[in-house]
Amino acid sequence: MQLAVFVVEDNAEIQENLVGALEELTCVRVVGASATEDDALDWIARHADWDMLIVDLFLKGGSGMRLVQRVQRARPDQKIIVFSNYVNSSVRKRCAQLGVDAVFDKSTEIDALVDYCSHQCTQLGAQAALGTAHPPGGPA
Repeated sequence: MQLAVFVVEDNAEIQENLVGALEELTCVRVVGASATEDDALDWIARHADWDMLIVDLFLKGGSGMRLVQRVQRARPDQKIIVFSNYVNSSVRKRCAQLGVDAVFDKSTEIDALVDYCSHQCTQLGAQAALGTAHPPGGPA
């Protein structure tokens, strides 16, 4: 099974490198990407079958923090991850208040993000073995 991930990142090079690393090193399948808050919200409104959102805080249009506040999860197991260069204790606290599942600093925690995704893959595999995982692309 694969984790369906949507990436919200406005830097094309970072987005490309992140997608490549996650797809090569984990069970992640990137199902889409956006550089703006509005485009991301539009995609999310049309797709309930994502497993994880990876969100940068500063975008070409809008705000990753505002996006996190506005996202409606279709399933309780959907994860929201913040991946930003602007991570400090205040940002981590605010993200926790908003229900973000994990926060990673781009400059120092890429390995931790990959490890987190790998762990989510293991969890998904265990759920599939028990018959409790949602079907890929199926109803939530």
